[in-house]
This record gives sequence, C-alpha cells and structure tokens, in this order.
Amino acid sequence: MYRRMAFLPILLLLSGCLGRIPEPVDYEFSEQQKMQAAHHWNVLAKDVANRVNNELIISDHLEKPVFIRSTCGDEDLPCTPYETSTFEEAFRDLLITDLVNLGVPVKQKLDDESVTVHYKVQLVYHRTNRVRTVRPGLMTALTTGIMVLRNVPNELSTIATAAGLDVANQNFVNQSHYEVIITTSMVLGDTYFYRGSDIYYINDKDSFHYRSTMPETATIPLIAPPEPVEAEPVHAKVQTTPNIVQPAPITGEVTSGTVIEEVKAQ
Repeated sequence: MYRRMAFLPILLLLSGCLGRIPEPVDYEFSEQQKMQAAHHWNVLAKDVANRVNNELIISDHLEKPVFIRSTCGDEDLPCTPYETSTFEEAFRDLLITDLVNLGVPVKQKLDDESVTVHYKVQLVYHRTNRVRTVRPGLMTALTTGIMVLRNVPNELSTIATAAGLDVANQNFVNQSHYEVIITTSMVLGDTYFYRGSDIYYINDKDSFHYRSTMPETATIPLIAPPEPVEAEPVHAKVQTTPNIVQPAPITGEVTSGTVIEEVKAQ
C-alpha cells in the first residue's frame, strides 16, 4: 500500500509534464498610435501620399497618373455607395488633395495607363478586456526622482512633480476595444508593386466612423401568435311546431259515426 502511494506523486508529475501547454508570453513593450480626430486622418493621408509619390519615383512611374479607389473585400470590385464609411470617404478626399499638392497626376476615371491605388479599411473588435501597462521603468523613474528630491527646496520639488505628471499624462491612454487596419496597395495591370498597412487604436464610441453608411432597415419584431379564443358553443335551433289553425266547428248536430255528404240537387 505504501509503495503504491510513493509512486502517486511521480505519476502526477509525469501526467502534468505530458499535458502542459506552452507558457503564454506577452509581446515586448511597443507603442501604437490612436486616431481620435479628423486631423489624424489628414496626417495618415499625407504619409500615404508621400509613400505613393516615393514609390512612383523608385519604380520609374513618375509620369504615370494614379487612380484612387476604395475597396471592400475584393480589390477587383470597388465599394458600392453604401458600403463606404465616413472615414473612407474623407480619407479618399484627403489623399487626392495631398497627391495633387505633391504634383502627382490623379485621374477621375480608371484607364489602362493609370496606376491604381487601392485602400481598404478593416474594423477589428476585441471582446475581452485587454491589460495595458505603462512604459517599463516609468514608475521606477518617478519614484527614484521623488526620493532623490525629497530634501531639495520646494521650488525644485514642484518642478520635478510637474515633470512626472507630464510624463505620466503622456503615457495615459484610455483602453479601447476597437482597432482599425488601413491597407494601401499600388497596382499596375495585375501586379502589385507597393503594399503597406497601418494599424491604429480608435475610441469605442467613434467606431461608427469606420462602419459602412448602409441605411438601417426597418425591424419587424417577432410576436408570438395570439392565444386561440375558445369559441362559444353553438346551440342547435329547436324547430318548433308551427301553429295549426283549427277549422271552424261545424254547426248542427252530428251523430257519431255518421258521414255527411253534400248532395247537389239536380
């Protein structure tokens, strides 16, 4: 009995080793920008316009015109009017403006000589509450600064505290469940010669800017059928015997068993 009990921890250890999954490890600390204003859309449009212009120069297509088209899913088919979002429409206008300002010829209609610049917007929603921390070493630096400056004059202590608040405020961003991916492609014929993707955080309450402008359809609520109403019992009509008019009594004496015949006089 005791020998069997001695092998029990070994068996549990072996079963634990055989059944273990890889230990989840988080990514190293990184930064990701958050778009919160139309100005940020313009900053992205200027950056994309510069990348398009540089790629035209590098690929020796500087003289070729470009055609801007938003795509929804399949890049061979453009978005329908109701598939685009507020961001997509604004981004197209901003991108055309920035390309024209750089001197890039932009076509209103697609032709065989134009370079097509596709851009696609994907909205990503994370259901779980993700953990966000401040930059590693930030709290240590603030704590160390406070400890070192504890014996300095009040003026320097106030300046140090204000600097610490500025650093903390710079690293404070509200947690968001939504992200947006903007992918830009440059296509000539059937060949990609540039492709880039940008990922940003967005505010949860601003996610409607990145959704399609498809009008909402009328919602018909599903209502349970009404309960059947119990019908009242139908009573059969009783046909009553009609009133029989009794013949007028015969005047005169009538003897029982006598048949009276009316003889017409000849």
